[in-house]
Amino acid sequence: MNGKAIKICIVGISLARGGAERLMALQSRMFSGLGYKVHLIILNDDIDYPYSGKLFNLGKCKTGKDYFYKRLWRLWRIKKYIKKQGFDFVIDHRPKDEYYKELLYANYAYKGVKKRIYVVHSARKETYLTNKPEKISSIYNKNFATVAVSKYIKDKLLAAYGIINAINIYNPYHNDWKKPVGKLPSILENKNYILSYGRLVDKTKDFRFLIRSFETSFLWKKNVYLVIMGKGPDTEMLTDYANTTQGKSHIIFLPFQKEPFLIIKNSRYITLTSRYEGFPMVLLESLSLGVPVVALDINSGPSEIIQHRVNGLLVKNRDENHFAAAMNLMFSDEPLYNNCKKNAEHSIEKFSFDSISKEWKKLLENPKLLK
Repeated sequence: MNGKAIKICIVGISLARGGAERLMALQSRMFSGLGYKVHLIILNDDIDYPYSGKLFNLGKCKTGKDYFYKRLWRLWRIKKYIKKQGFDFVIDHRPKDEYYKELLYANYAYKGVKKRIYVVHSARKETYLTNKPEKISSIYNKNFATVAVSKYIKDKLLAAYGIINAINIYNPYHNDWKKPVGKLPSILENKNYILSYGRLVDKTKDFRFLIRSFETSFLWKKNVYLVIMGKGPDTEMLTDYANTTQGKSHIIFLPFQKEPFLIIKNSRYITLTSRYEGFPMVLLESLSLGVPVVALDINSGPSEIIQHRVNGLLVKNRDENHFAAAMNLMFSDEPLYNNCKKNAEHSIEKFSFDSISKEWKKLLENPKLLK
């Protein structure tokens, strides 16, 4: 297929806050750079990240309570738009947690779409394979391809449910991140701080574990701060929880930042304590800026990015004493820290925007890649 003739529709919830949403925005810029015609459909009127292409924002139509018939009406709008535009590919990033809703998307909204690609962003089965994974596999198997953002998702999760035509394409980082703009928030000026950030949903990100680990580490006694940055339903609960700890005076909560890169770049290192991920963008963002990381070695993501004691530390067990020890080690062992900092940016070259662009180009222009 001639690359310049390819017309792509990217579908997702929004272009704000999350890693999947940042990837959608990056992907639109990637495809535009490859000469493709790009459209985006989002369901919520929520935009933080720069994107390229024509936007069909269904979120602007949302008013009042979201009744079932309103959701059906939006599906009809999606179906009508896709049919009118005649896309070569529809690339769907939405979570897929309701089986019967996915039947409607596959058999109604996307009816007639010849080349459909689902991107799976999480290793949590219920998030992308619904509560009926054996049944939804038949929908996935009608895709042109299913893109897993980690090898674990491809080889362990999707393979376990017989999903064929799966391929691993990692999330990219962008060189723009290396030139952070703006000004550091005044509350962080002249402070030595460790950073953790993401959507404040504790059952996913387990910030309480991080707060306990920070307390156990006694880094706060050395005037080191823990900064937790983000927005979400558990903001108040986590703030209250932090205020019960001995290190409460050295825990700072910051709101979500559209451009977090200056805050990342000025941190000592980044932490990740999630219960599950897909391919965590926070690790790529940090390492691309030359900032080491300390992360739990959860199933999907960290071990495919972090080389232990080379660009960061991988903590095998979800044990606050072990994680506290790793936090202390990365702070106090200067040779280790400097080695990880020196290697950080170079260690993720294979995830560069240009490298990942080439992988998507191969997939879209060479169907034999899946054979």
